[in-house]
Amino acid sequence: MQRIKALAFSYEEQPKDIVDRCNLCGENNFIQIEHQDRYGFPALTFACGQCGLVFLNPRMTAEAYLQFYFNSYRPLVSAYHGRTIDSKTIQAEQRTYAKERAEFMASYLKENVEATLLDIGGSTGVVAQHFAQRFGYLGKVLDPSEKELEEARYLGLATANGLFEQADFGSEKFDLVLLCQTIDHLLNIDVTLNKVRQCLRENGLFFVDIVDFRAAYLRNSSIAEAIKIDHPYYLTQESMEAFLMRKGFKILRKGYAADYLHISYLCVLAKPVANFFPSPESVDRLLREIRTVQNAKKRQVVE
Repeated sequence: MQRIKALAFSYEEQPKDIVDRCNLCGENNFIQIEHQDRYGFPALTFACGQCGLVFLNPRMTAEAYLQFYFNSYRPLVSAYHGRTIDSKTIQAEQRTYAKERAEFMASYLKENVEATLLDIGGSTGVVAQHFAQRFGYLGKVLDPSEKELEEARYLGLATANGLFEQADFGSEKFDLVLLCQTIDHLLNIDVTLNKVRQCLRENGLFFVDIVDFRAAYLRNSSIAEAIKIDHPYYLTQESMEAFLMRKGFKILRKGYAADYLHISYLCVLAKPVANFFPSPESVDRLLREIRTVQNAKKRQVVE
């Protein structure tokens, strides 16, 4: 795509880390499933043959991602879609999303002027502000994009710049932690969920949603179109729920978003189930389905 080429972003030259162990099960039985992403970058993608977690390998380093989000992320997404998507234009979509997620959680939230909220990857703060206005929460937004945090501060929210894996909130605790359309962007889901537990109050709530990888590649009938360098991980219902169970989160409510791509989970703290993994049958079905989609795409190209 010419618009992407015009950005002159060189994925090949970015410093990268090798993933030597699966972030979910710890095994190293990796199966390569794709050679490039939707932007045309040579992003190698693997599935864990043990638990079915899908991830980029190698993937950009934390420092490279920080620079990517500061300089290249929004221009790249804009070039892909052929329209401007930045810290200003994204807010209308975020307001709609905020209302939908608030309705999803409303029956579990009580108005409380002393309650605190942490929005991880909270972008412009639109979601955190909506929760603050509707439920009385005091909001804090963490995001790697300083431009988007400027918008959050304009809305009167406290902010922190950086990646959550590297953030330190000390003894600070929150009544509600949001991980909205962000978990796919993380470098370490296991570490992040441990940190969420540490900063969540005993009776607090944790919200997370995923782009369902199966829904994405079935919608496009393409594995490559479901892959993008800004998503180190690709989660399914089975892998996300295994992460939650293993890290000690009980699912209170689960739902499909109106776009039919995202799956939402509202959770509370519970006893970890360390031996909970996706079943071998579900992993086998995933890998077989990936091959079916790839072969169907190949036939279309040949024809």
